[in-house]
Amino acid sequence: MDQMDGTADTPELKQLYADFEANNLAPLWTQRDDLMPMAPAPQAIPFIWRWKTLFDIAERSGELVPVGRGGERRAIGLANPGLPGTAYATPTLWCAIQYLGGHETAPEHRHSQNAFRFVVEGEGVWTVVNGDPVAMRRGDLLLTPGWNYHGHHNDTDQPMAWIDGLDVPFSHYADVGFFEFGSERVTDEASPDVSRAERLWAHPGLRPLSGLEDQTSSPLSAYRWEHTDRALTEQLRLEDEGYPATVEQGHAAIRYTNPTTGGDVMPTLRCEFHRLRAGAETPTRHEVGSSVWQVFEGDGTVVLGGTEHRVETGDLFAVPSWVPWSLHADTQFDLFRFNDGPIIDRLQFTRTYVPGQRNEDLA
Repeated sequence: MDQMDGTADTPELKQLYADFEANNLAPLWTQRDDLMPMAPAPQAIPFIWRWKTLFDIAERSGELVPVGRGGERRAIGLANPGLPGTAYATPTLWCAIQYLGGHETAPEHRHSQNAFRFVVEGEGVWTVVNGDPVAMRRGDLLLTPGWNYHGHHNDTDQPMAWIDGLDVPFSHYADVGFFEFGSERVTDEASPDVSRAERLWAHPGLRPLSGLEDQTSSPLSAYRWEHTDRALTEQLRLEDEGYPATVEQGHAAIRYTNPTTGGDVMPTLRCEFHRLRAGAETPTRHEVGSSVWQVFEGDGTVVLGGTEHRVETGDLFAVPSWVPWSLHADTQFDLFRFNDGPIIDRLQFTRTYVPGQRNEDLA
C-alpha cells in the first residue's frame, strides 16, 4: 500500500479492515481529514431566516396549536439546513421564535440548559423566573439560567413574539440535560414594572453587600433597552469627540455581563449588541465558534462566506465557525448577537482572523 488511505489491495489487508469493522474500530489514517481538518469545516451553513415569514408561521401556529403540558412552549426552532434531523441553528446554539397569544400562560418548568429571551417588538408578557415576574419589552434581554423555574403569562389581549436562545445542542451532545415540570400556571401572576432582581442588581457599579458571592450566571434577570441604547449612543458621541470608545470607526458595541464576576451572563452563552452608523462597515472576520444575529432596527447587508444578503428588522442569521462575515449599514444598523464564546474561551480554542490585520492569536 503506497499511502494510508484505507485501500485494501491484499488478502491480509482486506482481513485487517474487516476486523476493524467487526470490532467497532476506526483507524485514524482513514478519517484524519474529517477529525482534524486544516481549519474548521463546519457542517452548519450560513443561513438567513426572515422575520416576516417567521412571524406569519408563528401567528398561524398560535391559531392552531394550544400552549400546554407536553410541548410546553409554542416555540419554533430555526433549523440549519446543514444540520439535517435537528432543530439547531448551529452545532452549539438553539434559537427559536416563541409566540404567546392574548391572555395565554405557558406553564412553569425548569431544565439544565441555559436560556435567554430577546424582544425585537411588542410588550405585555411577563416571564416569571423562580417566582419573580419580569416584564418583557422591546429591546430587552431576559435571562433564565439553567435549573431556574420559569413560565410566561400574557396580560393583554394582543399576541407577542420574541426569540429564545439556548445551549440545547451543546447540552445534548454532552448529555448533561435534566428537566422538571413546575406549576401549571405561574407562581406569581403579578405584572410589576420592575422585577425584584432588577431592584437589587440593576444599579450601575453598585453591588449589594447581601450578594458578595460570585454567581455562575448573572442574578440580573433583565437588561433593559434604555440602558443598552444609552451606552451605544455615548460610545458614538465619544468617537465624534475624538476619544477611543468604539470597536472600530462607526461601530459601537456592548457585551451584557454578570455583575458578580464581570464575565458573561451565563456559562455557555455570550450576548452582545452592535450598532453601526449609516454607511459604516466592519472588516471581514473569521472566528472560531458560532453565532446567531438578529437585526433589531435598520437596514443593511451581511456578507456570509462571500455571499451578500440584505437584511432588515427582525431577520436572523447564523454564522458557523470560521465562516467569514462582515456587516454594512445603509441606515443606523442595530443588531443583537449571541454565541458560544464562553465555551470556546474556557477551552482555549479562541481564534480570530481579520485579513490584512496583525492577528496575534494566530501567530
